[in-house]
Amino acid sequence: PGKARSAEELRQDLELAMSLIPGAKRLNLHAMYLESESPTTRDRIEPHHFSNWVNWAKKQGIGLDFNPSCFSHPLSADGMTLSHPDPEIRHFWIDHCKACRRISAYFGKELGSPSVMNIWVPDGMKDLPADRLGPRHRLASALDEVLSEKFDEAHHIDTVEGKLFGIGAESYTVGSHEFYLGYAASRDIGLCLDAGHFHPTETISDKISSVSLFVKKLLLHVSRPVRWDSDHVVLLDDKTQAIANEVVRNDLLERVSIGLDYFDASINRIAAWTIGARNMKKALLRALLEPNESMREAETERDFTRRLALMEESKSLPWQAVWDYACECEDVPVGMEWLDTVREYERGILASRK
Repeated sequence: PGKARSAEELRQDLELAMSLIPGAKRLNLHAMYLESESPTTRDRIEPHHFSNWVNWAKKQGIGLDFNPSCFSHPLSADGMTLSHPDPEIRHFWIDHCKACRRISAYFGKELGSPSVMNIWVPDGMKDLPADRLGPRHRLASALDEVLSEKFDEAHHIDTVEGKLFGIGAESYTVGSHEFYLGYAASRDIGLCLDAGHFHPTETISDKISSVSLFVKKLLLHVSRPVRWDSDHVVLLDDKTQAIANEVVRNDLLERVSIGLDYFDASINRIAAWTIGARNMKKALLRALLEPNESMREAETERDFTRRLALMEESKSLPWQAVWDYACECEDVPVGMEWLDTVREYERGILASRK
């Protein structure tokens, strides 16, 4: 109840959430969040359709990132977009992604912070395909055309995102992890790893160090899958902590962008954003407070007893006191105080939205 009915109301909700989250923040927009006075097809969106978002971001002092929206559209209804066998449909989505790259570059130029634009497409098949190679040829060719226009990396960064399967694409996903890892490495662009896009026994934390050797930029979509890519609110659990540890321990903070990808509508949306973002930042803080140099030194010396002892003792260090102090320094609610602010907003603002 009380979900935003307009971009203006969405920005109002975001402002509240950001006031409850310490540290730096950014916002990732999908192309479908454009604001236009007249109907605009996705292949014809332009920077001016997002000028209100840019002006708002300037006031908030944040950067913006971007995604094409290659789904929930009549021309994606049969489960194919950039790999579609129909050239007209395929070029519609190529033009959409091209337009999105120009918008992303506009974000970066206007806000003085490079916009990371991530391409994910839902292309795949529900049942077994007769031809697995053909769609991948078409996808690679389409992406090459999308990336043909060059932009300053000070304004725009390209990444691509794979997936194991999806609803309606249970048997075959064109843009698999292997496809995009090869594509990103060969085209010298960034790779996105989504925590919900792999087999349940796989974790993206274990992949970070490996792929960092072959791609220059990593984007993480931190989520909480429950049996599949269901995007529940991020918890401060072992998987989230492992992601933070890998980024920090391998000195990858400058090369990794951390995005939060969850949209649980069964709870208050502002609370969902706040819980997930605070948890990711807590995990990063814990990783930064670890005795990393001592642990690496012990490992180099083959003193695995000391390494394990340091890892385990660091878990019970009083990192919560550092977190509370950081919140106090930034005038952000400490502990559960933030929920009182959300409840007041529910009663005063959200309850009036019908």
